[in-house]
Amino acid sequence: MTSRGIRRKKSTLTELKIAVIGAPSVGKSALIVRFLTKRYIGEYDHQTENRYKHEAMVDGEPVLFEILDTCPKAEDEYPNAAELVQWADGLLLVYSITDRKSFNYIRRAKSDLQSDTPVQLCANKVDMVHLRQVSRDEGEILAKDFECKFSEVSAADHVDQVAEVFNELCKEVLASKRKSKQSLLERMLGGARPYSRGKSDSNLPKD
Repeated sequence: MTSRGIRRKKSTLTELKIAVIGAPSVGKSALIVRFLTKRYIGEYDHQTENRYKHEAMVDGEPVLFEILDTCPKAEDEYPNAAELVQWADGLLLVYSITDRKSFNYIRRAKSDLQSDTPVQLCANKVDMVHLRQVSRDEGEILAKDFECKFSEVSAADHVDQVAEVFNELCKEVLASKRKSKQSLLERMLGGARPYSRGKSDSNLPKD
């Protein structure tokens, strides 16, 4: 009886799919692992995309994240936009402040990913500010173009700030899902005609 109750409870988890997009070596994997485990691992050498699953509480709501770590082999290789937009509930776009090419990569990738999917822009490696090639102002202007939130973080140094990036995107996705459900409900109710008493009803014999 108890195990059934637990199983039922688990099935009520909200599932969210987040795709993390960026050029090679911007720290996508480091950001994801920092969020999932709070640990920092600096070197990654995976040749294929990875998927991670993680349960967390967001605004008091249990959420099951599925996070896709995209893995472009080169700076001119972009994700399959149609496939990604269909799969993902939210997109986290990552560039490195020390690499202008990675900033341009995000600009191009976003133009391919034209959709209503919630987006967040994240600049990584602020611990290497002495090597900065992309100013904070440029990041903020790009975020304004994308109409999304913007953060500068360090996967190496920041724990709470990295978690905040994922949680903020999650909140936006949840709000978007609620809005979609609400508009669907309104459309359904809008299509239903209210019953009105007709003449024939008034002529029916009374008991």
